Amino acid sequence: MNKLAVPCSLSGKFKGSFAYVTIKDRLPQILTKVIDTLHRHKNTFFEKYGEEGIDAEKKAISFLSKLRNELQTDKPIIPLTDKLPDQELWNQYLEYQAALMNEEGPPSWFKSPWLYVECYLYRRIHEAVTLSPPINDFDVFLEAKHQSFFESQQAIIALCTYFLGIIKTIEDLTDDQLKDELFKLLQVSLWGNKCDLSISAGQENSQKSCVLGTLESFLPLILVNDMEYVWSVTSSCKNARRNEDSLTRVDIVLDNAGFELVTDLALADFLLSSKLATEVHFHVKSIPWFVSDTTKQDFNWTVKQLQAANHMWMSKCGLKWEGNLKTNAWVFHEHLFWSLPHEFCDMAQVAPDLYRDLQKSNLIFFKGDLNYRKLTGDRKWDFTVPFSQALNGFQPANLCSVRTLKSDVQVGLKPRQGEQLSASEPDWLVSGKFGVIQFSASV
Repeated sequence: MNKLAVPCSLSGKFKGSFAYVTIKDRLPQILTKVIDTLHRHKNTFFEKYGEEGIDAEKKAISFLSKLRNELQTDKPIIPLTDKLPDQELWNQYLEYQAALMNEEGPPSWFKSPWLYVECYLYRRIHEAVTLSPPINDFDVFLEAKHQSFFESQQAIIALCTYFLGIIKTIEDLTDDQLKDELFKLLQVSLWGNKCDLSISAGQENSQKSCVLGTLESFLPLILVNDMEYVWSVTSSCKNARRNEDSLTRVDIVLDNAGFELVTDLALADFLLSSKLATEVHFHVKSIPWFVSDTTKQDFNWTVKQLQAANHMWMSKCGLKWEGNLKTNAWVFHEHLFWSLPHEFCDMAQVAPDLYRDLQKSNLIFFKGDLNYRKLTGDRKWDFTVPFSQALNGFQPANLCSVRTLKSDVQVGLKPRQGEQLSASEPDWLVSGKFGVIQFSASV
């Protein structure tokens, strides 16, 4: 599919928009919290590195204070200087944005596309820490991610208990029962996406209870529900394998650590245990990102925490999932593209290796709001524009977005559906109350 004419990007230049409020209020709050986190770890840095650690903490805070001032006063976006592998790509993207702005002046925080400047903020946070050795590998969001996991214990216990109950009898389930369980775990994975620390500006936002008992009442809140397509793809692949020795690969492009990650792991293991998939590939961020996004460190830490838990079913899940990693039934991928500012329609050009790899998948799940924004280009689409059109040529394989709504972009709705929601629930696009399980088939 060729790229189409597309609407303008969401941006802070539209006063009163969620983009504007995010740049004006939420991003400075996140920076303030990062500065506070570094300051609170001052003694740790001193114990580990002596005076050098204190100097590094001061240097990082100085970088971040300058960044906060640039943001709040709408200064021009400046090139990165940290010599990391993606630096050149970022600086080229700045030049590209400058060419687009043309006579409007240099790209700045409120005048540039929201997706770009929000990604740029997190990349600059990473730069500030990277340029401050010996604390240059410190994850400023790690504490918040761990806290979110521990505060979601009851929900995690309930999910692990339920999940292992299914696994015990999975061989005896009919196709209809398998489909029913797949749909339940897909919905749990969807509502797990509410726990997003970048939306709450790093404030506590854990899952206190498991949503398993309330899934039926939540069904009307799924604005686009393409679960039948997910079943169709995975069950067809399973049936095809009965006649030949083939593989079924499912990919999950992860979003948040904490409870959401556990829901994704349960879904992934169900796909394997039910033989709807033979291998699951996980994609994570290579640097700390959007406060709660999953890194390799977060993934491994979560599996280890589950293994070491005092609760029997949590521990059994952890051991089972460690086994999936050891046997390569679960495969792990880091790629710097996931923490670039590009829309996914640029992937084939910017990261052809990643695009080629995704083409090997039978089905790709894209978790969360940021992935949806990158899938659709974070643009002012009409609500009724087909999802496949908003992908703007990006279709490496069958793909499905599993996302609760936390930004001003949504496509693929029925006529008048968006307008009716705007009248009855003015903040429906950003509250996280509504969700989609939205599918697009590869041609």
